[in-house]
Amino acid sequence: MAEKIFRFIKKNKIGRSLKVRLFIIMFLMGMIPSIFMRAGILENYESRAVEVRTSDVQTQLRIIANHLITYNYLQDSSSEVIGAELEQLSNLYNGRVLIINENLKIMKDTYGISEGKTIISEEVIRCMKGTNTVNYDAVNGFIEITLPIIETISAQMATPEMPEGTEIIKGVMLTSVSTDSIVATMEILNRKALIVEIIMVICIFAIALVLAQILIRPFDRISKAISEVKDGYTNDPISVPDYLETEHIVDAFNSLLGRMKTLDDSRQEFVANVSHELKTPITSVKVLADSLRGQTDIPVEIYREFMEDIAEEIEREDKIINDLLALVKMGKSVAQINISMVNINELTEIILKRLRPIARKKNIEVTLISKREIMAEVDEVKMSLILTNLVENAIKYNREQGKVDVTLDADHQFFTVEVADTGIGIPEESLERIYERFYRVDKSHSKEIGGTGLGLAITRNAILLHRGAIKVESIYGEGSMFTVKIPLIRTLI
Repeated sequence: MAEKIFRFIKKNKIGRSLKVRLFIIMFLMGMIPSIFMRAGILENYESRAVEVRTSDVQTQLRIIANHLITYNYLQDSSSEVIGAELEQLSNLYNGRVLIINENLKIMKDTYGISEGKTIISEEVIRCMKGTNTVNYDAVNGFIEITLPIIETISAQMATPEMPEGTEIIKGVMLTSVSTDSIVATMEILNRKALIVEIIMVICIFAIALVLAQILIRPFDRISKAISEVKDGYTNDPISVPDYLETEHIVDAFNSLLGRMKTLDDSRQEFVANVSHELKTPITSVKVLADSLRGQTDIPVEIYREFMEDIAEEIEREDKIINDLLALVKMGKSVAQINISMVNINELTEIILKRLRPIARKKNIEVTLISKREIMAEVDEVKMSLILTNLVENAIKYNREQGKVDVTLDADHQFFTVEVADTGIGIPEESLERIYERFYRVDKSHSKEIGGTGLGLAITRNAILLHRGAIKVESIYGEGSMFTVKIPLIRTLI
């Protein structure tokens, strides 16, 4: 049966429900104290009732013990007064009383079955030495009490050996009293406590159910709001400020919603830009081709000029397509990266050697500053792409006779590449957008400078694949500095 219940809970995922867990916690928090309280009350009553019964019996026994000495009962057990008192005590407490003399002989048994017999009991012997004993047998339902019968030496009976006031133990009273009345009272209390506990269980169950429902309600509202966004009914940010936890969830979702909206807007803008960028060279090619087709007897020089223009537009189209493919590849999984140990200093020197001829056309000085030897786990091809794009941009957007400084440095975790130029700089309002695809700071000179507007987007994606970061500092009209920070050791998380 238990296995079936467990299988049912597992199948229906009940145990994973926050509402069910809250209900169980509150139910147990209400039930456990009530169970312990009932057990504590019953136990406290039992111990108190036994203590009171023992005290009452001991008081009665002390009175009778004095009478036993007064009537000299231990020598002559024929006193009817003492017999009546013992019978009354036995009947009152539904028990048995034994009067034992100093020779351990039973002088009186209220049950009338052991008189004249000798009793050897640890409790009786201890009592003969002056130690009272009280034993409560909860299983059999009785209290066993021993009380010494003490005679005090009077002035008439005093001797040098036993001066006046000396107490002598003349015998023992061994009494067993029933606890049936205590047990009966405990059963009544237990039944009443059980009824109260059942009522409490029902109340706690209802309260826990209602509270669990109320406490989980904000999460239901979050779920409903997210479903509305998912189904396309709304794109507005959601707000459920009931708990600090719901605020955190809502803030995270709203951030994700904003991110998705930004990505969607970026995607639409990207599609529009791609369409425009791809259409422009094709339009130019079509215009040039139509011009050639509409003319006859075209000189070879003009024909060659037109064909060169067509080739340039085709080359531009090819570069755009290749850059787009590079962007797509950058967006794929980390498994596409071919990590190896690379000497960053040597790689940078090779790239700068390749780009210096371009820099010389504008009389731009390109300098490499290596602060230390750097060995890092990177994808050499993508690292080459990062360095090439940054240095090439620094050359393209520089002034005549300008400078480009490439600085390499490292600490125990990361290496940094700083590419600083003395070029035209970037306006502050454009710093946030320079990594967008096809975005150009100066659109009027984009054709003269060349490029596709995808270089920095590709560079940033390559850096992110290395779990690195890129930042830019720029003063418009004075120059820019790009700083790339990449881990020395590749760690997959």
